[in-house]
Amino acid sequence: MSRISSLSSPFLLGFDEIERALDRVSKAADGYPPYNIERLPRDGANPERLRITLAVAGFTRDQLDVTVEENQLVIRGKQVDDKQREYLHRGIAARQFQRTFVLADGMDVLGADLNHGLLAVDLARPEPERIVRSITIGDTGKGK
Repeated sequence: MSRISSLSSPFLLGFDEIERALDRVSKAADGYPPYNIERLPRDGANPERLRITLAVAGFTRDQLDVTVEENQLVIRGKQVDDKQREYLHRGIAARQFQRTFVLADGMDVLGADLNHGLLAVDLARPEPERIVRSITIGDTGKGK
């Protein structure tokens, strides 16, 4: 059964990449680790930003990896199981994860910070450039 595209209107041209990005995002809908996305207003020298905050309790900086691969922000966590501990009850699992966010063209990752089990990644939102361009209408017809 084929899926009907929500971007298949003849008035929406060149949105193939967006449709593929939506497909990738919908397939990566695992709920771990939980995260927030917030908009931070412009303040002083900082532009308006987005902040992604992931709950990564138990992970150290060395166990986390934040990369930009093509137009995707990829956050990976890998914990190694400590074989020297003897657990009577194990409710906190050493769990690996990969969380991917598709970035719009021009999005800039400003940095990442780990504090009290929360990994915050700041992104700069590009200021849209307002361009108005006049198109000359040619006269290719021959006058009578």
